[in-house]
Amino acid sequence: MAAMGRSTLRDRFDEAPTPHIAHPPYTHHRDFYVATDGSFSRDGGGLGAIIETGNGERVTRLAVADHPPDNNVAEYRALHLGLDTLAAHAPADASVGIVLDHDDLAANVNAAVLAARGPDFRPLTDFTHPPGVHHHWRGIRARIVGFDEVRAATVVSRDNPAHPLANSPTEFAHVNRTPARPERRTRGGSQVPPPSRADRNASD
Repeated sequence: MAAMGRSTLRDRFDEAPTPHIAHPPYTHHRDFYVATDGSFSRDGGGLGAIIETGNGERVTRLAVADHPPDNNVAEYRALHLGLDTLAAHAPADASVGIVLDHDDLAANVNAAVLAARGPDFRPLTDFTHPPGVHHHWRGIRARIVGFDEVRAATVVSRDNPAHPLANSPTEFAHVNRTPARPERRTRGGSQVPPPSRADRNASD
């Protein structure tokens, strides 16, 4: 259960691993959180996305019917959609926490974050992404470098709040008609240590 005044996505993010990259030691608090999921079936599929602020305000939810060729492409499309939508509501100096249930995609996102810090944007190791996602991967990387800080964390599907939206886009189509909150906040507030560091002594 989320703490009062805290983002449900933040709770998911705080407790989840972030492949290839450590949680920043100075804060576990992100300005925005986005959870995405993509689904695939022979009858079609869907893309789901949820965006919240760090203090628990929902910005928007999306449940979009789609016809991806496979589940991997669906996951990349969903994240591309989520980050494009987030970019319309978050300032460039925002820190962003991403919640996914696709380990390889989360690892690629965090590797791209590390690569963006280098002078030539080259990763320490080559990205490995499935066929058919090149366009969406380029869009994801462009969005990643457009924010001040980005981390991706992985959860199991049942703990991904975007999972129902992606798997039942017709049932949840009403969420697309809810106006998004026009958030354009800059970073602020006190820094919050991550759970693993909150109770440590300075000498630890």
